[in-house]
Amino acid sequence: MRARRTFTAEFKAQMVKLYENGKPRKDIISEYDLTPSALDNG
Repeated sequence: MRARRTFTAEFKAQMVKLYENGKPRKDIISEYDLTPSALDNG
């Protein structure tokens, strides 16, 4: 099992911005080595 990573508010805001700018969720997940749940919980 992977160790749970914590993300800064700044990092989360950046991910949201990328998503809002039209970057596909799966691309964000793979590019930043996230789990889908990490993005959902952000």
